[in-house]
Amino acid sequence: MCTRPRRRSSERAQKLRKQAGAWLRELRERRGLSQRELAARVGAEYYTFISQLETGRGRIPPDRYLVWAHALGIDKREFVRTLMSFYDPVTYRILFGRQRSANKRARVTPCARIDQFAVHMRTRAAEKAAHDETVRGVNSTRTIR
Repeated sequence: MCTRPRRRSSERAQKLRKQAGAWLRELRERRGLSQRELAARVGAEYYTFISQLETGRGRIPPDRYLVWAHALGIDKREFVRTLMSFYDPVTYRILFGRQRSANKRARVTPCARIDQFAVHMRTRAAEKAAHDETVRGVNSTRTIR
């Protein structure tokens, strides 16, 4: 039985999609969004689509790039340029002259910073409420003599 060897380019494409997925996950987590919340913001019917993208098993449709950039709080040009470096590295090199570093951090818009701060404050408030509840519980069980 003769089997066709896997093409080297498809292996490279899969590796780049996984890197794109890791980058998208980093942006989502930095924004403080769950996969369900991001799916709702970008109009994805199922949140599992986000999971598929983050594991390198899919691509964001080009007609949705601007919606995604806004939902992730990143400059639209930076978002598209970075996605192109993963999804179409040949065109990226032609236009920009070099391969994008996978470790380069994306610029976050002021709106995203505000959202990050809001998530931070909600987390701190929840931690304080849990602490206060614990303290109240300890104090109510003490017997005053």
